[in-house]
Amino acid sequence: ADLAARLRAIGLPPLNPVEGTAVHIHQHLDLFVDGHQVPVPALVGIDPSVGFAPLHTHDSSGVVHVESPTVRTYTLGDFFAVWGVRFTPSCLGGYCSGGDRRLRVYVNGAPVPGDPTALVLQPHQEIVVAYGTAAQLPSPVPSSYRFPPGL
Repeated sequence: ADLAARLRAIGLPPLNPVEGTAVHIHQHLDLFVDGHQVPVPALVGIDPSVGFAPLHTHDSSGVVHVESPTVRTYTLGDFFAVWGVRFTPSCLGGYCSGGDRRLRVYVNGAPVPGDPTALVLQPHQEIVVAYGTAAQLPSPVPSSYRFPPGL
């Protein structure tokens, strides 16, 4: 819902009628809240009445598609903005760091230093966003993903 308004707010044009090809990369996103995996929904950034956002999902596998008609840098923060889920250096949705519970982000198994919203999306990254205690992190933290052929 409200994809057109979110795209206007973040300065991304909808792609209509098909995805772009100047940038065409894919990442895999795993989300964990309090030790439980949370699926990334299908059709993030896709609305038949609007078209495609340059960042979107087709299914609930966690594969993020970055398909743009113009060459530019896209970030993890851009994806969450398209999705409409709050993502800050300390919050994932309504879950915000406090006490021993905090937001942690990993790429290919390594912790992301600094602001995770500024993480530049690159081809075939395995991105883990986890909120909770250190004991609630997946063990091991996923460090790779087997992308389907053609992605």
